[in-house]
Amino acid sequence: MVEARYKIVFEGEPMPGVALETVKENLARLFKSDSRKIDSLFSGRSVALKRDLDEAEADKYLAALQRAGAMVRKEQDRSNSPLEAKDEPAPMMAPQTPAMIDSMRCPKCGHEQPRAAECQACGIIIDKYLARQAQLATEAAAAQASITSATAGSSPYAPTRAQVGEVLPEYGELKVLSTEGRIGRVRYLGWSMALILAFLPVGAVIAASFALSSTLASLLAIVACIVLAVVGVFIGVQRLHDIGWSGWLWLVNFVPFVGSVFALIMLVVPGTSGPNRYGPPPPPNSLAVKVLACLVLLAPIVIGILSAIAIPAYQDYVSRAQLTGETRYEQPADTAIAPQSDSASE
Repeated sequence: MVEARYKIVFEGEPMPGVALETVKENLARLFKSDSRKIDSLFSGRSVALKRDLDEAEADKYLAALQRAGAMVRKEQDRSNSPLEAKDEPAPMMAPQTPAMIDSMRCPKCGHEQPRAAECQACGIIIDKYLARQAQLATEAAAAQASITSATAGSSPYAPTRAQVGEVLPEYGELKVLSTEGRIGRVRYLGWSMALILAFLPVGAVIAASFALSSTLASLLAIVACIVLAVVGVFIGVQRLHDIGWSGWLWLVNFVPFVGSVFALIMLVVPGTSGPNRYGPPPPPNSLAVKVLACLVLLAPIVIGILSAIAIPAYQDYVSRAQLTGETRYEQPADTAIAPQSDSASE
């Protein structure tokens, strides 16, 4: 009975998880060949690397080549049979003896060593490492397939969804003493009212300082006015940024007649709903901001009511004061003339 003979077949594919260049280097070292001949093995066609082997030798070659990272298989060699002979390409090179194939290269770190189950340099278990790499490759292929199937129904002409530019936060940071950032209409009113309320005690201090020195009071008034104007510019510029306008437009407030209309526009025009070129939208208004804004809106009503009560009372007071003064200085017409004494007439 004729003993079965085997051959080792290679189709140019590496083991899962092994880099192609690593496989080429390992095969070049095993076969003691140059890179040009090794590259010809990766043409995609089947190549018999070794023929006419018994089963033990074939298993030995198969294990050595698989450890080198080449995906090879063992097949029964029928080329020597006169009934089943067929033309097959001869091996591209003559491999070395099994003793030479006993050397291997670690698929992880590339360390060359005698054939063993464990790498002497990095300490990995080679079979487990190759199995893990194959598992990772399978999972990556499955994930890519799921992504492809999920997007299969989308239009091929749809724009890419890659993120472009800097990721902006949901809300901008609030800075009172800055020209950067944005504030809405309610916060603009609230901060303006807070500025007025903060200026009231300062005004009281300035008024009290007049008793000490008029020069000191004047200096304090100038400093307070400058601070008030600067802070007003800051919050006005941020309000314009919320609308999407340049902060330089705040200077329109100094234009006669137009400035009063522009100030009303700053109170009425809403800001942009999302981010604009000046940053993300301002955060939601707090309760304190809403209360201060309500005070600004209620101030004209309260002043009007107080004026409607105070002005008629003041006019009545002035009228009564005038009547009292006229009565005091008016002399009566029927004033009696005192009689002269006899001594005076003599």
